[in-house]
Amino acid sequence: MGRPSTPLLSRDAIAMAALHLVDRTGGFTIAQVAAALGVRPSSLYNHLSSKDEIVEAMRSFVFREGGFEAGDSGTWDQTVRALLRRYRECFARHPRLIPLVTAYTVSSPEVMGMYEELAETLSAAGVQNGQLLDVITMCDSVVLGAALDLAAPAEVWAVDQARSPALIAAIQQAGSGRQRSDRAFDLALDILIAGIANLADEG
Repeated sequence: MGRPSTPLLSRDAIAMAALHLVDRTGGFTIAQVAAALGVRPSSLYNHLSSKDEIVEAMRSFVFREGGFEAGDSGTWDQTVRALLRRYRECFARHPRLIPLVTAYTVSSPEVMGMYEELAETLSAAGVQNGQLLDVITMCDSVVLGAALDLAAPAEVWAVDQARSPALIAAIQQAGSGRQRSDRAFDLALDILIAGIANLADEG
């Protein structure tokens, strides 16, 4: 009898195994990833040497899985809208990954490429360098919050527990599911773009 074969390991294979764990439980350990791949933990270190690197490999994989490609989409506001919409869709598939990736420094090439295009676009629109990261952070907050919102239950607020007439009416008229979430995200982008335009004008 020959020796049992060892599964082929790669950055993507490790990222996918870790991502499956995160999707199910919200976290992972190197031992769990190794067990899922049927190898010893030491085998992973030939490809990814730390948990930080596995998180970045997952971040990179999610962008490529979502078909994220940077590229000029027209005017600066059209480019920003297109970037943020694609960004949201990538993480909407894996909402449990969001709290994990926000705890680690971004370094994956695909994601850095998106931030670089966003920075160049905002800078060309007139946002000053001193406020550029503030605006990018605001974009992050809107997108990741909107991605989490897509994972919310169809009925987010219990209307039978509401007491305010304004809130009751709002819940009843809001609709549910993806339609409500998309409409809220569109509104957030409108407000975000308008705010950035005002900031650029003031600069």
